[in-house]
Amino acid sequence: MTLATFKGMIYNSNSYIKHIAKGFEPSMRYRYDTDFAAWRFCAKAKLEELLGLPLEKCEDCFTVVSETICDGYKRIDFTFQSEKDYFVNAAILIPHGVNAKIPCAICLQGHSTGMHISLGEARFDVDEELIVGGRDFAVRAVKEGVCAVAMEQRYMGSAGQNEKGKSQCLGGFSMPSLLFGRTPIGERVWDVQRLIDVLLSHFGKYVDPEKLICLGNSGGGTTTLYASCIEERIRISVPSCAISTFDASIVAMWHCPCNEVPSIRKYFDMGDLCALVAPRKLLVVSGENDNIFPIEPAKETYEVTKNIYKMLGEEDSCNMVIGNGGHRFYPDEAWPVIHKYLEEL
Repeated sequence: MTLATFKGMIYNSNSYIKHIAKGFEPSMRYRYDTDFAAWRFCAKAKLEELLGLPLEKCEDCFTVVSETICDGYKRIDFTFQSEKDYFVNAAILIPHGVNAKIPCAICLQGHSTGMHISLGEARFDVDEELIVGGRDFAVRAVKEGVCAVAMEQRYMGSAGQNEKGKSQCLGGFSMPSLLFGRTPIGERVWDVQRLIDVLLSHFGKYVDPEKLICLGNSGGGTTTLYASCIEERIRISVPSCAISTFDASIVAMWHCPCNEVPSIRKYFDMGDLCALVAPRKLLVVSGENDNIFPIEPAKETYEVTKNIYKMLGEEDSCNMVIGNGGHRFYPDEAWPVIHKYLEEL
């Protein structure tokens, strides 16, 4: 008799984790007989704890590295100190002729060769394909008439890559942060929060604080979601190809370890995290053929969130667009909704 004949017995570790996930109800899922504001307060506090936030604030040590006049916009490259002795590379694109505060989009690339993808620059062999896939977020944002900021995310790009531009995050180099009660996603969220401080302090004559957008694809979409849960100054959240269910995506297949926030599935599923953005504007962008964040569970997650927005009387502030393709960004589908949201703010 072989092991396979023992029905109901599981001898594979990965299969057993999936088995545990079945029917496992997140303990902090929103219940409709609960006051939403009270739930949100407690849920946000728990999420901050799981992410290892907050970190310690410090002087921003803001420094302009260069200024360049480009076709249709001015580019200012700068650095800032996010926490003591850790500096972040970033660049802001300001449309020509701006003489008043306008919306600003924080653009977060995923596990690519770096923030230059958002800026539409090809530095490595694989970059052209990424840019064609709609990931030149900052360049497109400027064409849409808003300021755009690209930021190097921790463990990616110049903040963590090998000589070929490959993100070392994919190899697990971000994991030692867990030994100190931190998480890679939490560190990235913290950098987004400090970036917003810098934008308002040093680019306040260009940036409308009431119309801050955060958008990103894949790993950048994941940071977008978590940052939007925590940082309420983000008024429009656009996570792309980063929404499904934990079980259908993170549990079901290999992902970069940075996606795995310790214990988070005990408390939340992705629909619960999306609900933490409410009642602010949320646009979920998905790919019909995304094999990393599968579309049917993505739709299920969206419906969970949409129902909460309906309950709050904010149904129009939650939308989903689905592109006819795979794991990429869909600017032509997303930007009309973003503009609609901006008009409503």
